[in-house]
Amino acid sequence: MIRIVIADDQAMVRAGFAALLDAHPDIDVVGQAQDGVECVGLVAELKPDIVLMDVRMPELDGIEATREILSARSRQAVRQTTTPQASASALSTQDTSAIDEDVTRIIMLTTFDIDDYVFDAIRAGASGFLLKDAPPSELAEAVRVVASGEGLLAPSVTRRVIEHFAAGPQTSNAAALPDLTDREREILVLVARGETNTEIAASLFIAVQTVKTHVSRILYKLDARDRAQAVIAAYESGLIVPGAQV
Repeated sequence: MIRIVIADDQAMVRAGFAALLDAHPDIDVVGQAQDGVECVGLVAELKPDIVLMDVRMPELDGIEATREILSARSRQAVRQTTTPQASASALSTQDTSAIDEDVTRIIMLTTFDIDDYVFDAIRAGASGFLLKDAPPSELAEAVRVVASGEGLLAPSVTRRVIEHFAAGPQTSNAAALPDLTDREREILVLVARGETNTEIAASLFIAVQTVKTHVSRILYKLDARDRAQAVIAAYESGLIVPGAQV
């Protein structure tokens, strides 16, 4: 069961999203907040899997609320990891997906697809960005995608992300992200192409679990919460050149 908190300053919007999501048997709306301050408190109390977070809210906007929520969860994770050896041990296990089991992921909801919102939201740690005028059928699917550990950007938002990086330097940097192995860089490029773990496994003739392990290590090394942040890091580093065949 995917547990959801909805944060929006409009009661009708919250009620509408809750009704849409509660109609799905695998999704449970456990709380609603009318502003960012209330949302931060609810997340600390309820520890949901997903927060649907409006960008523009009184008291504390969605981006700042996202920073506070994820910063608090990061501090908690640090306290639970008693030694560097324990952290390294966790990465060396076969199933590294356990690293993200207790993470609350944020999907930003907005009527705007303005660049500043997109990049501020991703850098704050948001795992998804969905426009409020998206078809209702996309809402539940967005929740499932992000709950599974994938990143999600609305198509128009994805276009803006690519356009943003296309406006920058167009030089590929094969030595970018030196902490990554050659295989990890190869997999990161495929992630940036939008391939799923299953598709990457088929492309590289390796097991899906091996791909999951590599992706978990990539996220750890890049200090990225999910694939969306890892892809941004790949573009910013110059590993991936917008418009090039990746």
